[in-house]
Amino acid sequence: MAATLRKSLQSIEDHKIANPHYNDLLDILADILILREEYRNNMKDSIFSVDEKYINQKMEGGLPLIDFAGGNYDLTHPKEYFNSLVAIAEKRMPEDAKNIIEIIKDQKFDWEKMICSSFDCTEEEKLPGKIKTSSESDENLDLIDLFVEESLRPELEFITEKYGKVVARLGWSEGYCPICGKEPKIGEIREGEDGKRYLFCHQCGYKWSFRRIKCPFCGNEEQHSLAYFAVEGEERHRVDVCNKCRRYIKMVDVPKTSGDDINLDVEDIATLHLDMLAYEEGYN
Repeated sequence: MAATLRKSLQSIEDHKIANPHYNDLLDILADILILREEYRNNMKDSIFSVDEKYINQKMEGGLPLIDFAGGNYDLTHPKEYFNSLVAIAEKRMPEDAKNIIEIIKDQKFDWEKMICSSFDCTEEEKLPGKIKTSSESDENLDLIDLFVEESLRPELEFITEKYGKVVARLGWSEGYCPICGKEPKIGEIREGEDGKRYLFCHQCGYKWSFRRIKCPFCGNEEQHSLAYFAVEGEERHRVDVCNKCRRYIKMVDVPKTSGDDINLDVEDIATLHLDMLAYEEGYN
């Protein structure tokens, strides 16, 4: 087992002690991280490809490397991976999994359309990507949404690892991911780099530097309309908000001693209460 995976699994155990309310979701995430590593270890290449001669032009033009809408990809393996993710829910949350399987078996459920919708390439309505209510049905949809997003993660992570350093040198300054184009849900502030801010993409696992005083969603740089809040006693985690577009992003303060090893997938699940607070305050 890779050292980074061991550290992520230990982080999950630490969060379970600190906030047992999320134990079920954190256990599912632990199984996902193990399954993801197994999938990656069996990969020889990705279903996605990058035309290297256009990398500079894409970065200069604000275009992500992967054009999901314009490509024709074989989604056989990601679909198999998705089914394995559902099996995790059946093992960890058998009662909830019954509802999830019912949703998946419904004729209206189309996994490929959901994938495409998440990349804005159809008119299909997206399922929620964050926890908005505590109702059972919404939590099932959120879990399915998590599995749909995760089903492409290993394939896109392959591209991230191959081209991430090249992209970093080209000075990407947009608020959406330079690899796959997805918007971030969480980021980090690194104390060891004078408080430099990084955004994180859950879809492909890429982290990129972004201006500290700027909204990643609307580009607002007016300091008086940018703010943040935190929960008392949990100041390491905070929520950056924009009062122009009413969007938010969670941020994690990373101590100098942590390096780059913090797992933001774990931190996102362990801070779902901050999502709920942001929604209650009218941010989305």
